Amino acid sequence: MRKVLYILGELSDGDIDWMASVGSPIEVAAHDTLIHEGKAIDSVYVVLDGKLGVHVGSQAQPVAVLGKGEIVGEMSLIDKRPPSATVRAINHSRVLRVPRSEIETKFAEDLGFSGRFHRALAVFLSDRLRSTVGQLGYGRPVSLDEDHEDVVPGFVAGPAG
Repeated sequence: MRKVLYILGELSDGDIDWMASVGSPIEVAAHDTLIHEGKAIDSVYVVLDGKLGVHVGSQAQPVAVLGKGEIVGEMSLIDKRPPSATVRAINHSRVLRVPRSEIETKFAEDLGFSGRFHRALAVFLSDRLRSTVGQLGYGRPVSLDEDHEDVVPGFVAGPAG
């Protein structure tokens, strides 16, 4: 939960209100697929409730489990490529669907929002990469959900290089 608060803390209350106003809540039944690997998507999703599993290829077990406040589809927003994984609901879940077109229009109209949103995504993706590197056996997996003495609000410290 700390990670969610840290990431959402990058956004202003107005940013979150805007996302809620242009987004639409979607119910996803257990085992239903939200995103198909390799199939283009036109939205970013914020998990409101439940758990989503991230599956790569034909793997039955998820490589990651996403929960409340986490973002899905952000890589395709950034690089406009099809998703690199399939995302399925582990249990009944609710997500907020925010259309890419709305986000891109907001980026063009509000540079402050663009900067805050991109910073939030950078922190989010950095956390995912650190966790993945740790899971691959290169050090201990570290998450923003853990306590760290070296973390300062607005700055994520780590080894250089």
